[in-house]
Amino acid sequence: LLDAPDSGPGPAQGAWERLLLRAALRRAECLTQCGVQRLGPGGAARLRVGSALRDAFRRREPYNYLQRAYYQLKKLDLAAAAAHTFFVANPTHLQMREDMAKYRRMSRVRPQSFRDLETPPYWAAYDDGLELLGRQEAGLALPRLEEALQESLAQVESCRAGCEGPEEQQREEEEEEGTGGQGGLYETIAGHWIRVLQCRQRCVGDTATRPGRSFPVPDFLPSQLRRLHEAHAQVGNLSQAMENVLSVLLFYPEDEAAKKALNQYQAQLGEPRPGLGPREDIRQFILRSLGEKRQLYYAMEHLGTSFKDPDSWTPAAVIPEALREKLREDQEKRPWDHEPPQPKPLTHWKDVLLLEGVTLTQDARQLNGSERAVLDGLLTPAECGLLLQLAKDAAEAGARSGYRGRRSPHTPHERFEGLTVLKAAQLARAGAVGSQGAKLLLEVSERVRTLTQAYFSPERPLHLSFTHLVCRSAIEGEQEQRMDLSHPVHADNCVLDPDTGECWREPPAYTYRDYSGLLYLNDDFHGGDLFFTEPNALTVTAQVRPRCGRLVAFSSGGENPHGVWAVTRGRRCALALWHTWAPEHREQEWTEAKELLKEPEEEEEEEEEEEETPSRDPSPEPPSRRLQRVQDRVGKPPRVREEL
Repeated sequence: LLDAPDSGPGPAQGAWERLLLRAALRRAECLTQCGVQRLGPGGAARLRVGSALRDAFRRREPYNYLQRAYYQLKKLDLAAAAAHTFFVANPTHLQMREDMAKYRRMSRVRPQSFRDLETPPYWAAYDDGLELLGRQEAGLALPRLEEALQESLAQVESCRAGCEGPEEQQREEEEEEGTGGQGGLYETIAGHWIRVLQCRQRCVGDTATRPGRSFPVPDFLPSQLRRLHEAHAQVGNLSQAMENVLSVLLFYPEDEAAKKALNQYQAQLGEPRPGLGPREDIRQFILRSLGEKRQLYYAMEHLGTSFKDPDSWTPAAVIPEALREKLREDQEKRPWDHEPPQPKPLTHWKDVLLLEGVTLTQDARQLNGSERAVLDGLLTPAECGLLLQLAKDAAEAGARSGYRGRRSPHTPHERFEGLTVLKAAQLARAGAVGSQGAKLLLEVSERVRTLTQAYFSPERPLHLSFTHLVCRSAIEGEQEQRMDLSHPVHADNCVLDPDTGECWREPPAYTYRDYSGLLYLNDDFHGGDLFFTEPNALTVTAQVRPRCGRLVAFSSGGENPHGVWAVTRGRRCALALWHTWAPEHREQEWTEAKELLKEPEEEEEEEEEEEETPSRDPSPEPPSRRLQRVQDRVGKPPRVREEL
């Protein structure tokens, strides 16, 4: 193949093409043979793992399982270390946050147990060096700072080596978008090379990002050089101080502080020192990085690719003139140049909602999400007390609708009591609970529906889909070693997949639910706050403390994952409601409960009206038979509806 006649207009083109491809083939042969010699038959391909597994180790997920195993084996020191190691990389993980708090309260766990088992060597050396510098011990700090710089550069090299491997995720995205394999030989080579260069440029930022942090330490390498030249100057190593400050000037030639320090060192040294210049490792690093940036900017200008330069020290001369203005505009864009729409004043919502005394406490912007709201004043203290008494009386009557046993279906550390509107009406009809509380339950649920529709869906009617009066009580003596939530993070109309951030609107989820509401009845308990998270079910975006008459309303989809912190003392009661746009999923039990709670005179009036009003149905059901059918339901066991 390589000896075939040259193609193209002249021999020069064929010559460089042949040399390029021959070099690529020989390089591939060398790497393949090296892989077989070092790793056995199959080479690196045999040991290659998928992106999901790499991401799991990057997130340190094995340590989450390790801490559980160590805890069960009563090895609390190792359990705390594993938990801390996982928590460092996942500081917003809700369950681990609770686990860490439990470990800190255990008398057998020492403070030294909370150590990071995966701390990269350069971060350990860097932190030690900074601590020693802070104590004015420059002589002791120098070896650690030098080690930090060398290990940082080594980590960058390791990261760059990983950029040359196959990018299966990139290939999958190309296949999904239908763009894979559309280019010719050189377009494909250029595309892969650009991805390699982009990956290499990100390596410094990845190295400068502490585990669990979202952003890198600014100017990580130049800042290490600054501390090195200052420490060398403090102990009198002026030659090394000059070497490091000259290295800083390679990044920032106009740095006034560095130029001032350089002049000071030169004055102290006296006569010029031939051969004294910047560090060779830093010089090579910058030359290589600038060469890659030039290629990336060329591709950006001529091939339409994208590149976000991670470095603030890149000279303007490296950037093509045609791109400088656009990049300058992008950098100068400020988030406050485009103000989000301001929420309407509370007086507006008071008029719209048509409910006296109701106030909008927090809107979606204040709750850091979309289609969320907190409204206060839906219940008076007397109404809260009446509904709390209803829940208590129903519990004493043995009406735990939908759940068998006394334990919560979500945690063994709480007792769960649920009451539907129909069961409340049946108990009221039987005299087991007061009818006033059962009627208020119906009235309040309609009040919440009206409010939710007015706020979120004024142009489209909402129907109640399910109403549930729920109380969660902390079980005494079982809170000390507790490490779970009262209700895990979930979405109400789709199956949440935290790993991918997707929420699948399919069974077993209640896909017909469109809006959710939680109306709180009390606040005399510990824990039990509602919280919203990102789709990863880890990052908390907002938290709401229950109180009498407070409604938290939100859309039921994957945009609003939510959960409940553990109730560690007392009893937390709330009215949970779900609404739907689909009339066929309207809550039939609500209508039946309303029939059951009618006073006798109301029933007689309706019968008279039905006799006087002609019906379009040629054979309407007699009112007495309809009433009898409703009455027959009294005393029947409730349907099991594990919907909460």
